[in-house]
Formats: sequence, structure tokens, C-alpha cells
Amino acid sequence: MNDSTEKKGSWWNRLTGGLKRTSGAIGQAISDLVMRGPLSPERIVEIEETLIRADLGVDVAARLATIMGEGRYRNLDEATAVLIAEVEKVLTPVARPLAVTGAKPFVVLVVGVNGSGKTTTIGKLAARFRAEGRSVMLAAGDTFRAAAIEQLKIWGSRVGAPVIAREQGADAAGLAFDALQAAKTQGADLLLVDTAGRLQNRTELMDELQKIIRVMKKVDAAVPHAVLLVLDATVGQNALSQVDVFLKIAGVTGLAMTKLDGTARGGILVAIAEKYRLPVHFIGVGEGVDDLAPFAAKDFARAIAGME
Repeated sequence: MNDSTEKKGSWWNRLTGGLKRTSGAIGQAISDLVMRGPLSPERIVEIEETLIRADLGVDVAARLATIMGEGRYRNLDEATAVLIAEVEKVLTPVARPLAVTGAKPFVVLVVGVNGSGKTTTIGKLAARFRAEGRSVMLAAGDTFRAAAIEQLKIWGSRVGAPVIAREQGADAAGLAFDALQAAKTQGADLLLVDTAGRLQNRTELMDELQKIIRVMKKVDAAVPHAVLLVLDATVGQNALSQVDVFLKIAGVTGLAMTKLDGTARGGILVAIAEKYRLPVHFIGVGEGVDDLAPFAAKDFARAIAGME
């Protein structure tokens, strides 16, 4: 077995293990569908409610329940195959890698609420890009939290990426400006910019994020080249409103979803894909540096259905 096959197998094990709580609930509903004989309208409603509880979204759940209600299945595998095909159909258009173009530095503004795993995701992305042989610079733009600044410094030290940081409470836009200047001067391939994520006061958040973008554009009108929203899968339906807010505030261009290993609500990714059609670049199923991987629609659909 070569390294890439082994790595893929290892990721698949982590993904299926991480989505166990989600797939368990969905798998039980599918199993009931097959084992309990002909479907009544009441049973179709039961299946739909189970899929809604897994946060697949009302539209997707209703469509799936209807399609499954029309089928006649000889075994569990046949019913599961229908579920996988339908989920994959929703996810395939959004499963797109983060395309790092020739711009130098390629600037990724990373946004999301506190606790979503934003700073950790930046560290893991930096490790991934460094492993590809790219030079990376990090900007500790969440100046609201001392812990976020320290966390990014630790990641920078770990992966060999310089970190531009200031003291807690410093002006985030000024820091982003300095970081972009430094990245240009030093010829960095990528600049990953962390940002504050407090949603309690949306006006303040909006002002700060828009100021960061405005100030960086003074250095280079084309930046940021990507705005990556990091979402925590455990918040379920709240993730939808977060997409809504950050789309308006920062013009999100793609998503990364973390903490899929800690929730029975992993279906929320399907609901978000159905509603917003935003590219999903990465998903995370753990704390390790290798627990963030490019999003693959087929793998996710199979894992959410409980395929081993």
C-alpha cells in the first residue's frame, strides 16, 4: 500500500468514525424503513422528521423522504444507496478545492464566530500549505482575544510560518495592513489573516471586518483573494444564520466545517449546501493537524449514511 492510499484510508476511518453520531441516527431511520414492511404515510413523516433532526434541512429531508417512500427495497443496502445518491447530488456542486492562484501573496481572510475552530483551522491550513512547499505568513488579526494571538504564534512556530502579531486590543485593520506589506516584502506565497468573531454586536463586527478589507485593498486592490468562513458543525441550525451574517459582512467565498466528530448534526452541511451553494473547501473531524482535509462529496455522503 503506497503512502497516498494509506493516507486516504486513514482519513476515511477518521471521517466515518467522526460522523458516527450523525450516521447512527440516519441509519436507524433507513433500517426501520426496510425492516418494517410497506410504508405508510405516517412512516414517511417519521423518516422525514429523523432527517430534519439530523439537520439535513427541511427541503432536503422532505425530498429524501418522498423519494425513499416511493421505493421498494429488498435490503438495507438498496435503501442506503438511494440516500447516498441524493445527498451526493446536493453536495457535488459545492465540493470545490480552495484554488490558490498565481497572486503573491495569495491572501485568505478567515472569518467565523469565536469557538468555531477558526484559529486552529488557520494553523492546520498553514501546515498543509507548508507541506506543499509554499511559504506562508500568518496575521493574528483577532486582537480581541489574547488566547487567539498566542494560539496562532504556537501554530506559526510549529509549522515554520512567521506570525505578524500585536498586543491584545491593537487595531486589527492596522495589523492586517502591516502583515500584507510584510508578506509582499518577504515574497510569501500565502498570507492567512485571522479575525475576531464576536457576533453579539454585529455592527461592531461588520465595521471591523469591512475596515480590514478596506485597508488591505489600499495595498492591493485584489485582496482578499478568498474569504473562508469556518463553521462549527455542533451548532446545527445556527450555522445557517452565521453563513447569512458573514456573507453580508465579508463576502464569503468558501467554507470550512469543523468538529464534525462531536455532533449528531453533521447533516447541517447538506442543508447549507442546498441553501447557499457556497463552495465547501475543507472539513475537520478532530484536533490533529491531519484532521482537516479537502471536502469530497461522495465520501461525505457515504459516511453520513453509515457506510464502513
